[in-house]
Amino acid sequence: MKIGELAKRSGLSAHTIRYYERIGLLPYADRDRSSRRDYDASILTWIEFLGRLKATGMPIREMLRYAALREKGSGTEAQRRELLDQHRTRVRAHVAELQACLLVLDAKIAGYADAEKRMTQYDTTLPERRRKPAGARQARAR
Repeated sequence: MKIGELAKRSGLSAHTIRYYERIGLLPYADRDRSSRRDYDASILTWIEFLGRLKATGMPIREMLRYAALREKGSGTEAQRRELLDQHRTRVRAHVAELQACLLVLDAKIAGYADAEKRMTQYDTTLPERRRKPAGARQARAR
């Protein structure tokens, strides 16, 4: 497939695809007779995986390290696994931090909802007014 179709199917721009190729995240594409890039459809799986790594905050230098190990092939599985294990640990810590932030946001939103409910109830129910009988005063201590 040509770079335009790959861009459409992967969600990456043609510029990003060329950049990823230039820095080594994507293998260089085969070229057709006109010297235009011609990608195999299997590259979509790799691009999707790179997108997951990026979405979870893996730095490009680690993505490049993983890509280089992948390119070397068998014999690098333990190193690739270790790299992914370390990243997973960071992702789990980040998810836990986000969960804690979400709890704070939920509590804050609930507080506003309770305040709105109290104000709505206060506005709709007039307080009962009690009048003191005319001339009634409290007794003073002597």
